[in-house]
Amino acid sequence: MTERIVLAYSGGLDTSVAIPYLAEQFDAEVIAVAIDAGQGGEDLEAVHDRALGCGAVAAEVIDAREEFAAEYCYPAVSANALYMDRYPLVSALSRPLIVKHLAQAAEKHDATIVSHGCTGKGNDQVRFEAGLAALAPDLKIVAPARDFAWTRDKAIVFAEEKNLPIDVTASSPYSIDQNLWGRAVETGFLEDLWNAPIEDIYSYSHSPAEPADPDEVIVTFDKGRPVALDGETKTAYQLIDELNRRAGAQGIGRIDMVEDRLVGIKSREVYESPAGIALITAHMELEAVTLEREQARFKRTVDQRWGEMVYDGLWFSPLKNSLESFIDDTQRHVSGDIRLHMQHGKATVTGRHSHQSLYDFNLATYDEGDSFKQEHARGFVELWSLPAKLAYARQSN
Repeated sequence: MTERIVLAYSGGLDTSVAIPYLAEQFDAEVIAVAIDAGQGGEDLEAVHDRALGCGAVAAEVIDAREEFAAEYCYPAVSANALYMDRYPLVSALSRPLIVKHLAQAAEKHDATIVSHGCTGKGNDQVRFEAGLAALAPDLKIVAPARDFAWTRDKAIVFAEEKNLPIDVTASSPYSIDQNLWGRAVETGFLEDLWNAPIEDIYSYSHSPAEPADPDEVIVTFDKGRPVALDGETKTAYQLIDELNRRAGAQGIGRIDMVEDRLVGIKSREVYESPAGIALITAHMELEAVTLEREQARFKRTVDQRWGEMVYDGLWFSPLKNSLESFIDDTQRHVSGDIRLHMQHGKATVTGRHSHQSLYDFNLATYDEGDSFKQEHARGFVELWSLPAKLAYARQSN
């Protein structure tokens, strides 16, 4: 029986040359699987046809935009997921989605090998292979760029020799990955940390320095999940897509950072995530209104660990699932509206409303109607201060 390989296919040079290369190396049939996670750009029907033109025996194009938005992006909102307090997990969130569909395709086509285009320097090799180890541990994994030292120069020569239907002259000085949740740009002149990003590298957002009329949006949440913009109910994909355009027009979501990669090196990355930053900003503020103090404090630790695990490719791990159970429980009362003023690269909260708010106006006010018992505060302060008072007395003696 001829061996079959399922390839995570993007339609670019590297994965296009991988089709005939893998077929020759393993005397196998290659099935190309392309996932639409809202990355835009080239029509996926063209991607489908190119895969067949490069020698794939079958090609699948899967529209996973709504699935990605609802089952991957929205949990990241509930977890306020910002790796190193800044990165909204643009690429990391899409990898378990792709892994899930690769595993399903391998089962469907009786494949024994799964292949991806990752190099040995990046995080994505770990995300793909840790996910496949959890979902389909019997599959063998091959990564031509890593396992066979497959460079871009070699790929171009191979594509020309095989007369593959792909433009091998088009080249970008950057490495770019994008999906509905955002866009990641690296390499090229950005590898010099002193070089400032230039406007040409951005695609999802306008310059925050450019004059633009401010935009105000009301985001409605139900149990921690965004459900409407300005009172109009939307699907997860529709909501993120619209907010990407509106927040992006205000220059929101640009991030330039040096991050700690899983493989142990530091890497300079430039990100755009207009909707991601706007939604997390709004969600954090609604939690400030609806979560009890100790619950909120502990959740910040859980949120950070959840984000680290997703970044590290451990989406399918038991601990990540347990952390998510805690996060889901905290979201029971995170419902209401947040008003955002968006301008000059910032999404600023200007209004909060929730029927499940823990904010009590009569306790908070300093005016007439104050129901706070101030006479109780003296004893509270004395007891609260007692441990520090005793410890300092011992130190003085």
